[in-house]
Amino acid sequence: MPKSRWSAFVSLLLVFLSGALVSAVGYRLYEANRAVAVGPPSRPKPDEVIRQRLKEMRERVKADDQQLEQIKQVYAETGQEFDRMRQKMSAEGRAIDDRQVAKIKSILRPDQIPVYDTIRAEHEAERKRRQQQNKNDHK
Repeated sequence: MPKSRWSAFVSLLLVFLSGALVSAVGYRLYEANRAVAVGPPSRPKPDEVIRQRLKEMRERVKADDQQLEQIKQVYAETGQEFDRMRQKMSAEGRAIDDRQVAKIKSILRPDQIPVYDTIRAEHEAERKRRQQQNKNDHK
């Protein structure tokens, strides 16, 4: 191969290799600095939490089968108490919301109330959509 062809070949090879090197470094930098969207951490399901806690009681505390059954019953009773508390809070929350709506409607003119009702219905639909999405995310 003549010298000019050889130097042209080496030059093209060096250009190609330097481009590959720059691309690899650029890709590596991009990957290292890329922001990853992370949502809120998902909460474990209650039965998974209880299963894990019972396992810890068995393995670390060395609870026997009878104790584990009693502890499981305590967790079940506590869960029922929390359910009752949530229902009570939900009922109280609805009562507070109803009072708020009544106060706002007493301030509005009669022609404004249907628009306000529409806005409230939109907000309620959005809240239900988010609630359903949260339920689906935890499944």
